[in-house]
Amino acid sequence: MSGFDLLPAIDVRAGRVVRLRQGDYAQETRYPDEPLAVAQRYARAGARWLHLVDLDAAREGGYSLTSLLAHIKASTPLRVQTGGGVRSEADVERILEAGADRVVVGSLAVREPARVMRWLEAFGADRITVAFDARYARGRWTLPTAGWTQASDATLDELVTGYAGAGLENALCTDIDRDGMLAGPNLTLYRQLGAIAPALRLQASGGVRGIDDIAGAREAGCRAVVLGKSLLEGCFDLGDALCEERPC
Repeated sequence: MSGFDLLPAIDVRAGRVVRLRQGDYAQETRYPDEPLAVAQRYARAGARWLHLVDLDAAREGGYSLTSLLAHIKASTPLRVQTGGGVRSEADVERILEAGADRVVVGSLAVREPARVMRWLEAFGADRITVAFDARYARGRWTLPTAGWTQASDATLDELVTGYAGAGLENALCTDIDRDGMLAGPNLTLYRQLGAIAPALRLQASGGVRGIDDIAGAREAGCRAVVLGKSLLEGCFDLGDALCEERPC
């Protein structure tokens, strides 16, 4: 991924487009349009990338969106990074074969970093995005797993440093407490991560309210911004945001 990109996001649960509030499965907002129709709308607006998440699999395992992914790739020019429930090398292979441009690995990347680091070499660092979903607690950034429902002992700084040393290129970081809240992205967090691993192509996720927040993330050193609730709620027009980043 060169330059700076906007990645509209589609989170899918039970076949529907949804958003969770601060990662809480009990606080779900469901949207009426089919996931494929939403992806096609984003493509018509000029998006180059799509961020596609299987929320059921994020908690239970077993990525289930291969058919949707194939339909998106067949009907749009979108490049797609997608994940949820990736637990094995076979999962990565299956998702790539279905048409993904990058596979997002979250929980396993926290629980078994050495294993996922080997995948960077096996599949190519440009085909893997590691998702660091973080929550600030007791003076440190912790990394809950399994759809943010289980605690882990890993800390964000340690893992980012380790993965950067192993050649990770693409890292998505979400401040869980801002996810779905439209409270603005955590720019301080992204500046800290940029200082720790300046070569990472960091994707900001969580809290974006409008075009000014996108500009703020870019100024904080991020190379991409994931846009979820703000687009679904019509806070701003994706086409207008894209025109701010590249000539229309």
